[in-house]
Amino acid sequence: MKYSVTLRVNGKEQKLNLDARATLLNALREILHLTGTKKGCDQGQCGSCTVLLNGKRVNSCLVLAVMADGKTVTTIEGVSSNGELHPLQQSFLSHDGLQCGYCTPGQIVSALGFLNEPWDKTPEAVQIGMSGNLCRCGAYPNIASAIEEIRSSIQEAASS
Repeated sequence: MKYSVTLRVNGKEQKLNLDARATLLNALREILHLTGTKKGCDQGQCGSCTVLLNGKRVNSCLVLAVMADGKTVTTIEGVSSNGELHPLQQSFLSHDGLQCGYCTPGQIVSALGFLNEPWDKTPEAVQIGMSGNLCRCGAYPNIASAIEEIRSSIQEAASS
């Protein structure tokens, strides 16, 4: 059975006709051709498929696309603006927060969500907050440094 679903993906309204069993991940990758969001474990354990759904981090492999009807989705393709990298993306590059790059889109989108959540923004909280995103290459220290740089700049701006 097909369902009509409307999503606002990276600022653009998308009207889709989907099977009820289609995941948000599959709708993004297979129908909308937004392949930056990666398919990893397909069980919600690796974080490769992390997107923001109404600003909150979700594993898109665990969300049925029909459940996202009427909601806003931000993928890695929607993070940069006007051809300019988001400061977090630039920080990942500056801190060498990637190796093979497969987990990087999920790491960046998850970090964006984390930075907007009400955590104690401490280095320890960064590690806990990002624990749902695996990096098989082991770039964790560099990923944490990249996020810490942005976290610090946000705190400095808030206290100014």
